[in-house]
Amino acid sequence: MTTDATHETNQGSPPGKKPRRWLKGAIIGGIVVVALLVGGPFVYINFIEGDPPAALSVNSQSTQAAADTAGTATVPTDGTWKVGSGSQVGYRVKEVLFGQSTTAVGRTSGVTGQLAISGTTVQSASFTADMTTVASDQSQRDGQFRGRIMETSRYPTVTFALTKPIDLGSVPATGVTRTYQATGDLTLHGVTKSVSISLETQRSGAQIKIGGQIPIVFADYNVSNPSFPGVVTTEDNGIMEVLLVLTKS
Repeated sequence: MTTDATHETNQGSPPGKKPRRWLKGAIIGGIVVVALLVGGPFVYINFIEGDPPAALSVNSQSTQAAADTAGTATVPTDGTWKVGSGSQVGYRVKEVLFGQSTTAVGRTSGVTGQLAISGTTVQSASFTADMTTVASDQSQRDGQFRGRIMETSRYPTVTFALTKPIDLGSVPATGVTRTYQATGDLTLHGVTKSVSISLETQRSGAQIKIGGQIPIVFADYNVSNPSFPGVVTTEDNGIMEVLLVLTKS
């Protein structure tokens, strides 16, 4: 038995109205979720995170700062040159975050090594970068990089050793940039491969600056693809960036 009030309430709610309200709410909720998933990353990438750092170069501001510290007197090229302040090694990988394209960049200044020049020939060179100190602008990304991707607890460094001498032709004048090909063994993630790198080289007072990019196909070095299902997708390759600032030892 129902009361008159209950009867009137039921009469005031046409059949199917409540289901329609529920459906309308579900649709609006879905639109809000989609807007957050798409709009949120767009706002973050374009207005909060900003543009990725420029590619490393012999003309980078960091190398200029190092040059100011080292002085401007030009020194003979013969001899041993060691990696100094301003040197960096890092990665640059294109990624898609919830449909928004961006570029992930991580770097370390933990770089050591040296090269030996005799006359107009680079006779030997070897360099090491500390992968455990590579950092980007995102701590979550860094955790993935040091963990499942690069496994830095097992493979803490990346190394390059020159396997063929480099003929400089003639020693470049101060401030002149020249490009040379360097062939050597790159050891990354426990895998060693012979690579040929195009290097920009510039004398700057008491320094020699060297910059270059090494294309890296992840599978070639048994590196896990950085993609994270449902969140971030990347290509199957990236770039290793190198900037070396050397001073006479």
